[in-house]
Amino acid sequence: MIIHEVFYFYIMSKTKIIAGNWKMNANSNDAMHLVKTIQNQVLNYPTNNTVIVAPPFVYLPLVSNELNNNSSVKIAAQNCSQFNDGAYTGEVSATMLHDLNIPFVIIGHSERRQYFNEADEILLEKINQALNNNLKIIFCCGENLALRESNEYFSFIQNQLENTIFQLDENQIKNIIIAYEPIWAIGTGKTASPEQAQAIHAFIRALLTKAYGTDIAQQIPILYGGSVKPSNAKALLSCNDIDGALVGGASLNASDFIDIIYAI
Repeated sequence: MIIHEVFYFYIMSKTKIIAGNWKMNANSNDAMHLVKTIQNQVLNYPTNNTVIVAPPFVYLPLVSNELNNNSSVKIAAQNCSQFNDGAYTGEVSATMLHDLNIPFVIIGHSERRQYFNEADEILLEKINQALNNNLKIIFCCGENLALRESNEYFSFIQNQLENTIFQLDENQIKNIIIAYEPIWAIGTGKTASPEQAQAIHAFIRALLTKAYGTDIAQQIPILYGGSVKPSNAKALLSCNDIDGALVGGASLNASDFIDIIYAI
């Protein structure tokens, strides 16, 4: 499998990454206003950091064209199919995303797991499809409130990773960005404290170290995603093992998202 060399820029430089997941929101006018505002505000953003926006599928070409010549803002798809092609009505393949020059894709988001029953086996198939098409993956993991309160979340997250991205070899894993999302903090207004978030990120880093060694473990970005907003971004992003944020609701407000970008 050929890995596009541009992907190594993000990994090897250990950048801070701020990714905005728009989910199923915005119309075409909203999308263009949002991306133009973000683009104008990050023209002088440090080049070793990366901003990513993930609009709905139908707006990918529109937003991609707007960002075509901007080196500071990249684009991601919110999902891809586990199938390469065929009679799968409504699906979008990694091959199609590659054809549109979309460099990133989100896989394993908690909402995909919860509402569309995406089990680890399906997610691994999607991961392989994405890698075979030279896409870089933002892979999500995280626990719900019941697991958090029962103190079973460490083993749960470990299983999520071992069943999916830890099946990859050393070259493939370098194309993964991990996003830890405490499900109990998504859209609820609750946020993991910096101490809670750092503890999980350090745990994930330790698992990476055990599976792939220290050098590779230090290269893999681990993002925090769970009601990130301007008021808590700086404290979260200051933690040793938090390499950025996967932002949901706040990414739909240009001012809030820009404040988070510059909280690094």
